[in-house]
Formats: sequence, structure tokens, C-alpha cells
Amino acid sequence: MLRSFTIAPLILFTLLWTTAGWAAPRVVVSIKPIHSLVANIMAGAETPTLLVKQGGSPHGYAMRPSEARALHQADLVIWVGPELESFLEKPLASGSKRQLQLAAAMPDLLLPIRTGGQWQKQDQTHHHNDDHTREFDPHLWLGLAQAQRIATVTVAALIDIDPANRELYQANGKTLQHRLTRLQTELEQRLTPFADVPYVVFHDAYQYFETSFDMNAVGSVAIDPERSPGIRRILEIRSRIKDLDARCVFSEPQFEPRLVATVIEGTGAATADLDPVGADLPAGPDAYFTLMRNMGEALATGLSHGE
Repeated sequence: MLRSFTIAPLILFTLLWTTAGWAAPRVVVSIKPIHSLVANIMAGAETPTLLVKQGGSPHGYAMRPSEARALHQADLVIWVGPELESFLEKPLASGSKRQLQLAAAMPDLLLPIRTGGQWQKQDQTHHHNDDHTREFDPHLWLGLAQAQRIATVTVAALIDIDPANRELYQANGKTLQHRLTRLQTELEQRLTPFADVPYVVFHDAYQYFETSFDMNAVGSVAIDPERSPGIRRILEIRSRIKDLDARCVFSEPQFEPRLVATVIEGTGAATADLDPVGADLPAGPDAYFTLMRNMGEALATGLSHGE
């Protein structure tokens, strides 16, 4: 632990153990990708607690008693906002719990929700959500600029509640920013050859990723991820796949794969999986980077179909 600090280990040991009542803050994070970023910043101080575990959805998640206790005891709660983790809205509504609501910390980097389930590439190069009263896409961790903002505001929030570890959080934050910059370059190199290749996703969760890497998603199978698409929608999206020669339709692990098989029938499109939350990944500092690399590789592989 002590090697992560920027002051001499012996001096640090003395500081920590002679400060009355010193304890690292108890930080609770809603979902795995954001937990991973926070874990990078807190490395050497404490491990944040993750609420939504393997396979869980942040929409309407039911907390276990142990998770509810962790939330109650937290010194800081980090979440996107009620647009994503609706289950946290009521417990945090009183304002008595210190929290970092990430969407509120980056209004200039939010993208508005797209409607209709069909769009064109020029729609993705826009339009940050300048009208902050409009509904926004809450999947903000999938953009690299947004991830860097998460790192910046998390460092500030941690220093505010734990100034004794200022140097640690600042050093870890700088290291994380460098890792994110390298990840951006790595994924750009992998995905640039496929920038103009049309494809379809299962539901509209990926526009931050699309914008980061100039990708060409042209529609989604489901308009509402909480409702299975009907036959009319399936026929509409199948027609769009044929008209635009979409090369791949990407499903998600939590959705029924047979539905995508029905959608692509007779189109010649391939199918592959994208996982926006890293459902099966082990939580920890590397989870975010593995998630993003897995998405990049799945896209590159799926879009190589038929070359």
C-alpha cells in the first residue's frame, strides 16, 4: 500500500498511525464500470463497495440487506443518477447522504436520448445535450471523454472527504488518466478500419462509444429495452438491415439470442454480443479496461464478417 504514496514511507506510516481516528472513507459505487474507475483512484487507501453485482441490472435493482447496510454506512455514494439507477433515487432523496451524481457533474458531455430506433451516422457526431432539461442517455461511462471526467470529479470528491490522502488520490487519478488516454489510442487503431461499416445494436446503449470512435450504428432492435419488440418492429429493422447492408446485429448477454436470430434471418448479417456493463467480468481496477477492450474486439470481429 505504502509504495503508492509520493512521500517517504516512514513519514507516511507515522502520519497515518499518529492521526487520531484516521480511517479511509467508506465509498459505495453503483455499477461495475464506474466502480472500476473509482477503485483505480482509491488503490492504496481502501476498496470501494460495489452495489449491482454479477448479472444485475441497475434499472430497478433490489438491494440485498448487506448492500443496504453498506449504502447506509457510506461516507460517499457514487452513481450516474436516477435515469439509470432508479433503485437509489428513494434512499438518496433526503440529501443527507453525501453523493457524487456523475450525470450532474458533466452536463456538457451528455448526449440526448435518440428516438425511433433508427438513425444515421451524422446524428452521432453532434449535439451534446445543450438543453439540460431534455432526457439524456445515461450510459455515459462508455465514452472515453466521459470516463476521464468521472476520474477528475471522483478525485475531487475523495479529497473533499479524505484530505489526508490528497497526494494518493491525485497520483492515482493522474495514472488513471494516462491509462484512459492509451486506451483511446488503442481502440481507435483497432476500430478505424470499420468506421463506415453499418451495424445494428440490440438497444440504444452505445452512442457514447460510437461517438468516441466514430462508429456507424444505424439502429436498434428494441426501442424500449424493457419491452420485447413485436413482429412489426422485427420486420422494420430487418428491412433496414437489408437496405443499408448492415454487416452485424449485436445482441447482449441478458437478452434472448433467438430474437436476434429471427431479426437477421435472410439478411446475410452476422451476429455477436456486446456487454455494456461487464456482467461476467470480475470487479476491480481492470474491469473497465477489459470491458472496453472486449467491446472493441467484438465490434471489430462482427464487422469483419463478409470481408
